[in-house]
Amino acid sequence: MPASSIIFGTDGWRGRMADDYTYASVRRCAQGFSRYLLETEGDSRPVIVGYDMRFASEHFAAAAAEVLAGNGLRVLLTEGATPTPAISFSVKHYQAAGAVNITASHNPPDDNGFKVRNRFGGAIDPAGLKRIEALIPPDEDGLPRLPMAHAISQGAIQRFDAAPAYIEQLKRMVDLEPLRAAPLTLVVDAMWGNGAGWFPRLLGGGRLRLIEIHNARNPSFPEMVRPEPIPPNVNAGLQATLDQRADGLLVTDGDADRLGAGDEHGAFIDQLRVFGLLAYYLLEYLGLRGPIVKTLSTTSMLDKLGKLYGVPVHETGVGFKYVAPKMLEVDALIGGEESGGYAFRGHVPERDGILAGLYLLDMMVRTGLRPSALVQELFAKVGAHYYDRIDSPLPPDERAARELKVRQAEPKTIGGLNVGGRNDLDGYKFGLEDGGWLLIRFSGTEPIVRVYCETTRQDRVQPILQDGLRILGLR
Repeated sequence: MPASSIIFGTDGWRGRMADDYTYASVRRCAQGFSRYLLETEGDSRPVIVGYDMRFASEHFAAAAAEVLAGNGLRVLLTEGATPTPAISFSVKHYQAAGAVNITASHNPPDDNGFKVRNRFGGAIDPAGLKRIEALIPPDEDGLPRLPMAHAISQGAIQRFDAAPAYIEQLKRMVDLEPLRAAPLTLVVDAMWGNGAGWFPRLLGGGRLRLIEIHNARNPSFPEMVRPEPIPPNVNAGLQATLDQRADGLLVTDGDADRLGAGDEHGAFIDQLRVFGLLAYYLLEYLGLRGPIVKTLSTTSMLDKLGKLYGVPVHETGVGFKYVAPKMLEVDALIGGEESGGYAFRGHVPERDGILAGLYLLDMMVRTGLRPSALVQELFAKVGAHYYDRIDSPLPPDERAARELKVRQAEPKTIGGLNVGGRNDLDGYKFGLEDGGWLLIRFSGTEPIVRVYCETTRQDRVQPILQDGLRILGLR
């Protein structure tokens, strides 16, 4: 398999297991990352290696660790499947040079991935990712490897538990006692992933009633297409919220770095509204101030909040490889993206679905409001906003032609609304007269094209999306 077939996209490299994602390819990636760390950080600090609950992830992690150790790097390997934010915080806690995380996040069951993190615990910027790609060897012949048993006996690989330090950090970020004491019922959907058991562990023992579902290891992800916290994957959780007469729903994705939410009526709260709620919570209820960093695919409610509270809002390309560096640059209060990933100042510049969930629950406890009322309070500040997206499969050999078609498009109206400009920062974003937008973006991690929109006109959502598909030539 040629080295050029391993491309680090929006959030690392992902592939289909037993096809392009093999032990050989993981070892090659580990060699490229080893060379990058030695080039940029030296060998004096450890490297964190963690993994998720997908099929054989622990074995892929071991393969990566052996190569890192073979390059003279000291490896701290998690004792079990560990949430991505805990892995990222471990980088900060242990002053590590970086991290490897074996996970495909929210991808389908057949996939796995190879995420890399820098010494801040955040995503590596695009230039760094390109450098790693360039350092990946064309095959695994001659790769330095230190067998696991030998590496452990020499101290080159050490097993460790990332939980204690991460839990102490969460306690510094939010007061857990009022949450435990809250007379609420909450459904938590772990999506068969790394978030399983974490909310009961953090919040159990008080009046708060937690009902956890999909909280075992099952790499086939029953009751969902993939462990991505959006419909229809969250439908079982929404139904459980109704069945249990719960006050709300929290959903963490496969590696627990993203958050989904539902209200007490069993209605999904889309990820743009969640981002708006989290920013509003920090600004209004905690009284904090600081820049907001958002990708161009997320909500314009943040721009309105920025004006109301006098804080700057910075827009980046899609992915935390853009968000994380910008957060560090401007000391952002919050950063996030459309996919449900949110990061917070004082933590790490990395998505944290567990902390985001704690913040949403804290907002409920402080206000005494259920989720539907919180959304209405947000809308009272910035106006109602409506969002949806369509993901369409796109064979790789069709991508260039479809992209050319979009690039050449000059629509006067979309969804019956006048077009007021275009932003080609990352994809093709058309501004609309109501302050809304349509974005067409070709995925950096999967063979799909995404069509997104946000509008203040609920009746325009589907017409806007359908016009987006027509621009692509898919309708």
